[in-house]
Amino acid sequence: MLINPDDFEQARQARDPHFDGRVFIGVLTTGIYCRPVCPVRLPLKENIRLYSTAAAAADAGFRPCLRCRPESSPGTPAWMGSSFTVSRALQLIARGALDDGTVTALATQLGIGPRQLTRLFQQHLGVTPIAVANTQRLHFAKKLIDETALPMAQVCHAAGFSSVRRFNAVFHETYGRAPLALRKQGDSKQAAEQRGVQIRLSYRPPFDWRAMLDYLAYRAIPGVEAVGADRYSRTIVINGEQGSIEVRFLEDSHALILRIDVEQTRNLYQIVERVRVMFDLKAVSTELENFLSRDPLFAPLVARHAGIRVPVAWDGFEVGVRAILGQQVSVKGATTLVSRLAHACGAEYVAANGAALDRVFPTPAELAEANLDGMGITTRRIAAIKALAVAVRDGELCFDGSMTTDAFVARIVQIPGIGPWTAQYIALRALNDPDAFPDADLILLRAAAAPGASLTPKQLQARSQAWRPWRAYAVMLLWREYGLQKLASNAPSAQN
Repeated sequence: MLINPDDFEQARQARDPHFDGRVFIGVLTTGIYCRPVCPVRLPLKENIRLYSTAAAAADAGFRPCLRCRPESSPGTPAWMGSSFTVSRALQLIARGALDDGTVTALATQLGIGPRQLTRLFQQHLGVTPIAVANTQRLHFAKKLIDETALPMAQVCHAAGFSSVRRFNAVFHETYGRAPLALRKQGDSKQAAEQRGVQIRLSYRPPFDWRAMLDYLAYRAIPGVEAVGADRYSRTIVINGEQGSIEVRFLEDSHALILRIDVEQTRNLYQIVERVRVMFDLKAVSTELENFLSRDPLFAPLVARHAGIRVPVAWDGFEVGVRAILGQQVSVKGATTLVSRLAHACGAEYVAANGAALDRVFPTPAELAEANLDGMGITTRRIAAIKALAVAVRDGELCFDGSMTTDAFVARIVQIPGIGPWTAQYIALRALNDPDAFPDADLILLRAAAAPGASLTPKQLQARSQAWRPWRAYAVMLLWREYGLQKLASNAPSAQN
């Protein structure tokens, strides 16, 4: 989709990192498209075209810049001005929906027709779903070439190319050379000495990653997760394969280092994209905070907590189980129960680096058949966990973006023991919906009211309409502020 150059000229001249990944600059005189932070000499305004996505720039005939590497941008936040259907479709594409599948199959998952899906992509992104998938493959392959020592055949399959022949042809067509010719030998040698696969992921400032780590540390499942002063690690299972990830935030840098330890590399792109979602790396904090600041309630909160993000769980089922166990108990109590469950029912994991990770969270199939008696979990909650496990195992509940938040909530509250608060909390932490909103949350009911007062869920729902479509960020701001106030007064928090 073409963008009016006048709207972004000041940002382009300043090489403003806030617009990195939101605007791509096609240079008519060179046939190259760049990020707005590209260090090369700025082209004249009359010699450029601006695009909202890298796929749109590529579709217009421009090739990626080798200097600023568009594949390393923070990514396009599809939900900024787009429909949630497009955002859900992008999540499915990132999970490989178009590697072997068709646009028709993708549209069916979303409950619409293929023509409507293509029209929505053209309207909001300026390209077709296939063009997005093709650019995604190319960019990820280029990133692996630049930042890892993986053999080219592994790069090819990790990026979702159907064959090495097609992989080579695309690189020749785009860059005019073979993939191996793009690898810098010095970087390759350094990457070969690193353990696992390490990839640098960018984000737009500001980002209060310390607040993110505080949130995760308070809820970390011992053995499954570990949180340090500047890093987060956990065990993972993806497409049946065990592994682990570690995310390390860099001081004074708008990036983090992701280390992935897995036996097979075919799932690398899905892992990277899920980490981007987990840490909300594609968010545009300045825009959503400017929007929320219009409400007097949020103006001081945004000033105190600039760069707040929504922490999305790696595993939606895991956070669902935790939410059930966290009903009417403290966070510490819920952590004890969920850790006990994980060690009793989850598979053992041996960390390659000797880290304190020794357990993989049990799958829906495992918990559906597990005996959960004798763990201190009430009979009612055991029944709810098992019913949730069966629903996820049988495909009635999905966390991959194929279900809307409304459809997800409507289905999950049918499970006895899961009420509206639990359902909305799971949606907030698992569905990557920027407007998810648990309106029955006790902390929100207090935090959004006058000091010493409390709202009803109906009043909070009405109050929150002015915060749409970013109510999930409003939730995180209110929770953060309330938690810090409670910490200052040494009072315990009941937030789960």
